[in-house]
Amino acid sequence: MKKVFLVLCISVLTSFVSVSSATNGWLNILNEGGNNKGELCTEAIQKAIDKAEKQGGGTIYFPAGEYLTGALKLKNNITIHLDAGAMLRFSTNFDHYLPFVQLRWEGTVMQSFSPLLYAKDVENVTITGRGTIDGQGEAWWKEIWRIESSKEKLELTKYQKMTQEANKDLKTEPYYERTRSYLFHRPPLFQAFNCKNVRIEGVTIQNSPFWTINPAFCDNVTVDGVTIFNPYSPNTDGINPTSCKNVHISNCHISVGDDCITIKSGRDADGRKWATPTENVTITNCTMLNGHGGVVIGSEMSGSIKKITIANCVFDGTDRGIRLKAARGRGGVVEEIRVSNIVMNNIKEEAFMFNLFYDKNTVEEPVTERTPIFRNIHISNVTATNVNTACRIIGIPEMPIHNLTFSNINTEAKQGFSIDTATDIELHNVKVNAELGAAFKVLNSKNIILENVSTAKPIKDTPVIKLENASNIMINNNFQMYPTDVFLEANGSGTKSIFLKNNVFEHVKTIVKKGKDLNSEIKTN
Repeated sequence: MKKVFLVLCISVLTSFVSVSSATNGWLNILNEGGNNKGELCTEAIQKAIDKAEKQGGGTIYFPAGEYLTGALKLKNNITIHLDAGAMLRFSTNFDHYLPFVQLRWEGTVMQSFSPLLYAKDVENVTITGRGTIDGQGEAWWKEIWRIESSKEKLELTKYQKMTQEANKDLKTEPYYERTRSYLFHRPPLFQAFNCKNVRIEGVTIQNSPFWTINPAFCDNVTVDGVTIFNPYSPNTDGINPTSCKNVHISNCHISVGDDCITIKSGRDADGRKWATPTENVTITNCTMLNGHGGVVIGSEMSGSIKKITIANCVFDGTDRGIRLKAARGRGGVVEEIRVSNIVMNNIKEEAFMFNLFYDKNTVEEPVTERTPIFRNIHISNVTATNVNTACRIIGIPEMPIHNLTFSNINTEAKQGFSIDTATDIELHNVKVNAELGAAFKVLNSKNIILENVSTAKPIKDTPVIKLENASNIMINNNFQMYPTDVFLEANGSGTKSIFLKNNVFEHVKTIVKKGKDLNSEIKTN
């Protein structure tokens, strides 16, 4: 009786799987001509995708095993599902990513190698499962290293010649000409171009040739529970939405060879031509390990970036924590940014970096569409330990960075906060324990509030706050709990309208140290 029952159950289950595969849109790739032995099966996978689309959509199911493929083009209503133990590897033969396709590459829309997984002008594209996608990027990395490390100009490869020919009418700024026309353009692992409802969930992605998850001009993008691992590799950013809206990034674990998460919107005149901002982005509950930056905005921001929230994340070992970067010529506005509840550790450079001088070779110019703008950015509830520099703010004279606030910040760093060429900056309840120099420096800036700022480790004969050519500064509600030699040092002929109010200086030897170039009185009460 038990044997009959068991046979009956197996029969019903087999029938269910068969019917389900046939009627519910589940296509087992092993039944569609593919193999899980690591033998190239691009054609079988692409045919399964095309077949599913013709049926109105469906799921291409990859059981455990190893699959080798070239570039794949995703279609409407398609899900790629990688079961636990499934490894989708991409070919190291560059010809398998031809012909060229339209994509945005480093902020410029152009023709180049197909992304490994590519979707264009479609809806409802999904990649899920507990399997792994391996871009086998080392072959691509070695080629770019070969070209960049050469001490003499090399003969162009067929791929470089193809790139030049395919993009001969594309115009870029002179500084970018070599990158666009001479270097080897590695493809992103995933790019959806002008798509709606894009979801990547649960999978592990490793060894990307270039940027890893790179939606462009998309609406409603979700990246949830994804692990990205690109060790010792060039320009292998983790997640880079560019000119997208309604983006949700959560519960991800990222360790890469460049920035972990970067928000972009196009480069220079090409970005302004497409004029599509990135907006309505949430980044939550993520951990970032190796990477140049934890969360970065720019430097390709010419289409503008706005309405971004970053919360409940951990950065451990990144070069920088939160980084905004742009330069003259880029244009665009970064605004309405909120960062909260962040823990940082082992940050090699700055915990916070706001830099409008990313290209140091530019010169001051009139304010035009080429002028980048950072404004209305607010950061709160951050703990940062073992940091090289707590914060650097660097504006440009024709467009100072403005309307930034920092609240409830606690930082252990070698160097403290530095504010240069900025206006309307507020620090509330900020503690910086710096090892070198003043904990807080304000240079060439105005309209600054420093409320309840302090250090628990005063440095001998070194001010807690240093002002140089700074004006309209309110320093209030401060209490140095520990013996301090100098609280404030002020210098520069442009330093004026400095107000100290409601401060307690019981443990301070010298409240104000005046520099020889100071022409204005410091008002205290």
